[in-house]
Amino acid sequence: MNNKNTFNPFRRLHFYAAWFITPLLLTLTLSGIGFLFYTDIENSIYEKEFFGSSPLQEQQSIDEAIQAIEKEYPEYLVSKISMMDEPYNDRVTISNVDGDSLYIFLDDNNQIVTSQNTKNTYSNFMRNFHSSLLTESTFVRYLVELTACWTVFLIISGIYMTFKKKLLAKKAGKSSNKLKFQKIHAMIGLVITIPLIVIIITGIPWSVFMGSHISKLGQEYPQLGRTELRNNPPQSDIDEIPWATRSLNPPVSEHTAGHGDHHPAVHTRASNPNQQSLEHIISNVQNENITKPYSIVYPVDELGVFTVSKGSNTGVTGLDVSPYEETTAYFDQYSGEFIARVNFDDYGIIGKWFTWGIPLHEGHLFGLANKIMNLLVCIAFLTAIVMGFLSWMKKIQPGNLNLPKRTNKPWSIGAVLTLLILGILMPLFGLSVLVIFVIESIIYISTKNKKTTTFAG
Repeated sequence: MNNKNTFNPFRRLHFYAAWFITPLLLTLTLSGIGFLFYTDIENSIYEKEFFGSSPLQEQQSIDEAIQAIEKEYPEYLVSKISMMDEPYNDRVTISNVDGDSLYIFLDDNNQIVTSQNTKNTYSNFMRNFHSSLLTESTFVRYLVELTACWTVFLIISGIYMTFKKKLLAKKAGKSSNKLKFQKIHAMIGLVITIPLIVIIITGIPWSVFMGSHISKLGQEYPQLGRTELRNNPPQSDIDEIPWATRSLNPPVSEHTAGHGDHHPAVHTRASNPNQQSLEHIISNVQNENITKPYSIVYPVDELGVFTVSKGSNTGVTGLDVSPYEETTAYFDQYSGEFIARVNFDDYGIIGKWFTWGIPLHEGHLFGLANKIMNLLVCIAFLTAIVMGFLSWMKKIQPGNLNLPKRTNKPWSIGAVLTLLILGILMPLFGLSVLVIFVIESIIYISTKNKKTTTFAG
């Protein structure tokens, strides 16, 4: 990028983009820090829910427990059961027609311990805060994704300007002292470049635009994303199913064929007298050597199957497993027989990447070390933001905000190519840059015409 006008557009885009996205960057980083330790926090604040016992000491079956839940919560339907490993209580997820969901916790005797509103749990609160600022708005999620895209540009443009200005080579002196905060800002940016980009990339599966298109790519090319099972859009109530199999169209139960395909939006326990008992399904799950923890999702209709899964990115305390242990198995709802199974080794490249990437992003891929690494990157990033702000404040003079001045020259080929490549890789970024490029072109042409008119006059 040795063409004439690269530094100026990069400097201006870096400066103004930083101002626009900093509020979201702060909320994303702080909420990310809050989510890093959600398992530790929930183990402490939900001691009764996770580890408590019911005053009723009588042993009952899991099916009897489900019936007791349905009797106590008649307005709700059971959608899934999470069979937890020791010392956690099992949890049953129920939901109503208004979209409200509750966790019902069962002790070792399958007696009801207590209930919990799913929206109010610490992990779900922090996840919602991180992804949509608690609004659950698609528009806000687009803004969050756009912020992540522009952060990649800030990193790249920051590296370019650091070496172009030979900032790190400046010797100590009066002029160097003025650049102290800018040098710290640049040095931190260089140090965290790779881990920060990894964190951004591994957050893509949740993004509303790129995430959905990558998921679609995995469906169209199974060797990249998923297995050869036929795909359809994700259903609700499948958060605990591994990312790589959430969009899979499961097999159908051998009972009432000929009804055609239809895809209800909710997996719930139906009043089906021919449906196998949970005890029978759990027994068959054990026969397939699927160990706790795992989730059992109910069939969606009379053609549906029981979906049993172990996931590395469930977002549920005590339910996550190693990526290598991920599995999704299907059982006939009438006979209870095993039908099919998808393991980690069956995933395509995309599926495997995100199966590793999501827990890395969340900070639980390799235990405490992962949490500490992510925490240090977040703290360093916050420090870089503060140093960047202070470096600008140092340059402000009375009556002069020291804003980057525009050079009325065409952007260099290097600058355009860089933005073009980033725009192709990150379409939302590309659209925003296209708008900026059109505005810049209009300003350039109008300014040039003014100069020509003045010269002619």
